[in-house]
Amino acid sequence: MHAPDAALADETPHTALAGLLDGLPPRQAAQAVDRLIGHYRGRTPTDAPVLRDRSDVAAYAAYRMPATFEAVRAALDAFRARTPGWAPATHIDIGGGTGAASWAVAAAWPGAGHSTTVLDWAEPALTLGRELARQAPSEALRTARWQRRAIGDGLALPDGTDLVTVSYVLGELAEADRHAVVAEAARAAQAVALIEPGTPDGYLRIREARDRLLAAGLRIVAPCPHGASCPIEPGTDWCHFATRVRRSSLHRRVKGGSLPYEDEKFSYVAAVRFDATPAGARVVRRPQIRKGQVLLDLCAPEEGLGRTTVTKRQGPLYRAARDVSWGDVWPPEEEPRH
Repeated sequence: MHAPDAALADETPHTALAGLLDGLPPRQAAQAVDRLIGHYRGRTPTDAPVLRDRSDVAAYAAYRMPATFEAVRAALDAFRARTPGWAPATHIDIGGGTGAASWAVAAAWPGAGHSTTVLDWAEPALTLGRELARQAPSEALRTARWQRRAIGDGLALPDGTDLVTVSYVLGELAEADRHAVVAEAARAAQAVALIEPGTPDGYLRIREARDRLLAAGLRIVAPCPHGASCPIEPGTDWCHFATRVRRSSLHRRVKGGSLPYEDEKFSYVAAVRFDATPAGARVVRRPQIRKGQVLLDLCAPEEGLGRTTVTKRQGPLYRAARDVSWGDVWPPEEEPRH
């Protein structure tokens, strides 16, 4: 996916994270991360969060928050492209933890004046998220509400909520809780964005949630160019995308890496209750540039999955193909301007 608009570049959590994590020794952070990697994702009942204290939360924020933010922002960029002129007045971030998705919403709609509520079961995560938000340029983040709530069956959202985000949460829930969260988001919201890790299991969770959103009467606007069944045969492949994440120096120390960036792979679906036009086709793999041609793997409304070859003889279309990225709409002129 293409880099975010320059106007959105300042609405990121990186600076706030760096300031709040200065007092956490990298060795302690690395040890906490090692433990959390093994136990946090996918194994946490909603009444017993693994993020037990501030050091856990700070380590986890350093390890995951930048990547989660960029994945959600990329998904919202694709969503915004299909819904030009629309902006949420109310946003609820289910299982939002330290607020990565809420920062992404603020970046997607800067100055929109929306209200944000973050719901999570881990009080230390909410506390750190609130502290981070105080450093944000966005008024929506500075005035956000941070509420402790069990995430699962029994969760109730206000009717008519404009946007609900659920990012990197479904994999933490038992099946019944996962279904309940998706059902409640679909019932209450005008727009829903669900993001999971770009793994085969993450894709399957998104695929299942997508079916439930469609059954609830919502319209899929991204990444899928249609509301039919996903054409991928489960077990043979999975739909996912990638976005580049800038690493801070602490982030590099915590993760043990030397590069100033990493690529975060994610799966997502965005759906709405109002009129919107899905993409004509979506590039679902990294384009292959060969001598005089570009190979594009597409998911298209009628044809489903397939490969198209754009050759140098096609002139402007070939030049556009050389610039297109994994996750973009094809042809590019079909993307609505906003």
